Amino acid sequence: QVQLVESGGGLVQTGGSLRLSCTASGFTLDDYAVGWFRQVPGKQREAVSCISSGDGSKNYADSVKGRFAISRDSATNTLFLQMNSLKPEDTAVYLCARIDDHRCLALIASMAPNDYWGLGTQVTVSS
Repeated sequence: QVQLVESGGGLVQTGGSLRLSCTASGFTLDDYAVGWFRQVPGKQREAVSCISSGDGSKNYADSVKGRFAISRDSATNTLFLQMNSLKPEDTAVYLCARIDDHRCLALIASMAPNDYWGLGTQVTVSS
């Protein structure tokens, strides 16, 4: 059974850092495109960063380039998102997902029937 479980969210001040984790089970992270997305109530879901399958190309939304870093650990089958220089506008529920390479490379946040999504972890950045 495929599962994705996020952790690591919390409350942090502007300029602070957080490291999110997404533990995957039921499949091998290296074999699929996996990424981080964020959701604010009343707004469209936004793609934050993604690692494609195969060569592991990494993509970032313009809003987080230079501040966030995505990585994965094969030994623990875990996806990470290191978030530095956090801003109040980064406040959201952060979700990890297994999607297809096309939407990963294009940072498209729409959902498809073959996706798998976690339930998310709340990140709140205070000003």
